[in-house]
This record gives sequence, C-alpha cells and structure tokens, in this order.
Amino acid sequence: MPEVLTPDRPEDDAEALSPLHGSAAAAVLLMLFSEDEAAEILARLEPEEVRQLGYAMYDVADVEIEEVNQALDQFVTKAKKRTTIGYGASSHIRGAMHKALGPERADNMLARITPPTRSTRLSLLKWMEAGEIAAIVEGEHPQLIAVVLAHLEPPVAAMVLSRLPLEKQEDVIYRVATLGPIGTEALDDAEAILSVGSPSVKGGTLQRGGTSEAAAIMNNVRKDVEQRIIRALNKRDKIVAQTIEEEMFIFDNLIDLDDKNMGALLRNVDTGLLVVALKGANDMLKARMLGCMSQRAAQSITDEMEERGPMRLAEVIDAQKQIVVDARRLAEQGVIMLAAKGDEFV
Repeated sequence: MPEVLTPDRPEDDAEALSPLHGSAAAAVLLMLFSEDEAAEILARLEPEEVRQLGYAMYDVADVEIEEVNQALDQFVTKAKKRTTIGYGASSHIRGAMHKALGPERADNMLARITPPTRSTRLSLLKWMEAGEIAAIVEGEHPQLIAVVLAHLEPPVAAMVLSRLPLEKQEDVIYRVATLGPIGTEALDDAEAILSVGSPSVKGGTLQRGGTSEAAAIMNNVRKDVEQRIIRALNKRDKIVAQTIEEEMFIFDNLIDLDDKNMGALLRNVDTGLLVVALKGANDMLKARMLGCMSQRAAQSITDEMEERGPMRLAEVIDAQKQIVVDARRLAEQGVIMLAAKGDEFV
C-alpha cells in the first residue's frame, strides 16, 4: 500500500475538510497506484464504473494531503472488516470435494452444482455503442436479436431497438418477453453474428428475457415508439401486451408524481386499500404519500397501519396493483398526469 502522507496543515483545518466518499475516495486511491496497478483494477470494472471513476480521477487531481489520508483511512477501515472467504472459493470447494468423494465422483457432483459461467463476446456488448450493435444485428432473425438485447442494459437495449427497422421492433420485443431459458445453441448463434471465435460450451441454458426485461426496455424508448409497439403487441398477444404494460408502471413509480397529482390520486383512492398498499411500500414512497396528506389524515393512516399488524405479501401486492390501475384510470380521465419519458405526459 502507498505510504501515508503526513499533513502539514493545522489539525483544526484538517478536521474542517469534508471526507471524500464513493468515487472520489476510490479515485484518490487509484491515483496513488502505478499505471500498471491502476490498469489491473480498471480492467475488472464495469463500463459505467470506469466512466464514473474516470471523471472522479480528474476531479481529485489537486486533492489535499489531509483528504488523501482520509481516503486511505476509509480504505483500511473497510478492508479490516472484510473476510477472505470468497477469494479462491472455487479451487477450495473443488479440492475439498475431490478429497471427500474422489476425482470422478467429485467432478460429476461439481458439474451439477457449479453455477454456469460463459465468457463470450455477448458479455462484451456492454462496451459497444448502441449504433454499432444495431448495425450488426439489424439483418438477423428477430429471435437472435432478442437474445442480444436480453444481454444489454435496458437503456442501451432501447436505443438498439429504436434503430431497428420498424417492422421488426414489435416482433423483437415480443420475443424478448417470451424468451425464457436460452440454450447453448442459441448463444452460439448469437456469438456467430458477432464474429466471435469463442469455444462452445456443451449443454446448459441461461435464463434471459421475460416480460420484466421487455418492460424495462420499453420504459426507455420514446413514447411514440412505446405506443406503436404496445398496439401491435395487443393484436398479437393481449396477455403479453397487458403484462408488459403492467410491469412498465409499478407502484414505486408513483413517487415521481408531483404534489398536485399525488394529492389528486390519494383523494380518489380507497383509504383501506391505501393502508394495505403502504404496508409494503419503501420508506421514501411512504413518506412522500403521507406528506401529501393533511396531518390528521396521515396520522390516521399511520395508526391504522400499526393496528393491522403483519399482512400477507400477496394482499399488499394486490392492493398496490389496484392503486396503479386507479392511477391509470384517473390519467385517462384527465384527473391526474403520470410523468412519462422526457418532457412528455400521458
């Protein structure tokens, strides 16, 4: 570890400095390593982590000595709390199994219980631009495109989808929604269109896609694209279309309503239903909703929630879904506006 620098400022000035946190503290540590050491660390990070850390490294270029020491102190404190149980776990488990069962029996057991891993070009898609990915896959079968989109982060997948020919977009989303486990053969085909020479893995499947994945992608496309695809999906499979729509807007999204629309929603929701729904809400949304009520109404809701005691999760989820249905109905009637993507409203 690099040597800790000695402060040359008065102690009271050092205490006045706000400690660095998150990316800033990590950037300070990384700047203290050699280029080769820093490169080894960066190579293990995700693209978004590299981007954030890169920005932070420029921001801390003129960091003061006391801040360097604070960042090092944070690192040492956290390092002392970590165990080494996860390091070399695979070799440790394999060694123990071999000694206990013998090589042949151990390998048979490990083949059944070891989590599937696959190092392919698909995992490198996250480093590619959406336009580049779209150019590669646009001429391929919608099923293969769906496999590729299922390996992307929803915002990137949405950009790729938007660049595909219009006649393919609905079909691709439908296939993402109904994808299910992906077999090795499908993965090999997806690799092939990306010009990958990785060795094939025999057998096995990988779980990707589903209506939640499709909804996540749809939440990141423009409103006109969303409406066009949903209309087409309704003609093809109403159940899939309805499920995707339901998962595109969930109870937690209500936190984005402004005070006026939140108040209007709460005035039109059954109090008993709201009590049940808030039992399973996160603290931020709960505080947001109660904050848009009168003090008396908020206290009444809080008291009733306490009186009800533990409730079945299924009952809470049903109540939350009903409130989302009410919110959509009120939006269609023009009573409230649900914030959509960008500056659009529905």
